[in-house]
Amino acid sequence: MLSAEGARRAGFSGALLVFLVFLRLGCTSFGGPIAHLGYFRAEFVERRKWLSDRAYADLVALYQFLPGPASSQVGMAIGLQKAGVLGLVGAWLGFTLPSAALLFGFALGVSTLGDVSQAGWVLGLKAGAVAVVAHAVLGMVKSLTPDARRVTIAVAVFTVVLLVPGPLTMIGAMVLAGVTGFFVCRSPSTAENDESRLRVRLRPAVGCVSLAVFVMLLAGLPILAVLTGNATVGLIDTFYRAGALVFGGGHVVLPLVQAETVQTGLVESGAFLAGYGAAQAVPGPLFTFAAFLGAVTTRGPNELLGASIALLAIFLPSALLVMGVLPFWERLRRAPRVQRVLMGVNAGVVGLLAAALYDPVFTEGVTNATSLVVVALAFVALISWEIPVWAVVLGAAGAGALLL
Repeated sequence: MLSAEGARRAGFSGALLVFLVFLRLGCTSFGGPIAHLGYFRAEFVERRKWLSDRAYADLVALYQFLPGPASSQVGMAIGLQKAGVLGLVGAWLGFTLPSAALLFGFALGVSTLGDVSQAGWVLGLKAGAVAVVAHAVLGMVKSLTPDARRVTIAVAVFTVVLLVPGPLTMIGAMVLAGVTGFFVCRSPSTAENDESRLRVRLRPAVGCVSLAVFVMLLAGLPILAVLTGNATVGLIDTFYRAGALVFGGGHVVLPLVQAETVQTGLVESGAFLAGYGAAQAVPGPLFTFAAFLGAVTTRGPNELLGASIALLAIFLPSALLVMGVLPFWERLRRAPRVQRVLMGVNAGVVGLLAAALYDPVFTEGVTNATSLVVVALAFVALISWEIPVWAVVLGAAGAGALLL
């Protein structure tokens, strides 16, 4: 048995490993939240085998129904099951810091290169993301849609999401996929259940406290901001609500953040648009746009303090939801009826990822014949040569710098 000191050291070493792995992903994960899920699957399911394909798909399915940035929440959950709360923090820090630092630098005026969103290396990175997501979708098709019923569910979600785009459509399609799965799918065998176990290092009491804190902050911060009139409390309230109330990922949060910052005079309109443009050219989650906005506020804390407050506030709801839900998730997902629902939802996730592979990943990543060649080369490198994702992404960036 490990001593208390030995367990503590093991916890720190595990969290450090999580941090370093996610730091590399944070530096190379271009292409938006759907692409991030592809990078995560390649790293944690295929390469490191930290969790099974089905356990990973169940996590992805779960966070389609919760507010906040799905890819960041999946990353936090992976860090939590690997190294506890320190692992959750390490995953978030590693994945978030690169883009947050870049956007903070841009906010301070480190933008002498001008608009880099159309630079060759950025276009190459977007092309590489197409190959990564296609590789992930192909792998998930094999494991999550092995029969005609689940293939049909996936194709139905794919069709609906493409023809009627929008976050409400996505949620509705996933609900219908789950209901269909309940009626047409069969529960997996016990062996499959054991293989797909997701071990969470939190007690249910911690989950209850986390959910209670989530609700208390959501209800209490607006009242506290009005009563105190404190600019710092107001900044926390603005970005906490943005992270707590928005479904559908980073792009959906923009209207709410714009209304709370530009329309209230907290951030100038020109600065908001310039920062949003810069956010398109950095890796990692789009929610790190909050670091830019916090740095350029016209009243209250700004620069490094404002950036830090805004960044922590917008991601705090996600961390609380991850810690609040996961302690109950393993027992819930192993119930036979829930398993049938999840089989339908997982098939729906395949359709959802396939739709996102086309729009926006393919439509933004393939702009001409040359970029399509970069996609093909990256895909062959992943499938046939089994080159690590990070090396393929860097190679795509180099090819884009030379050819695009």
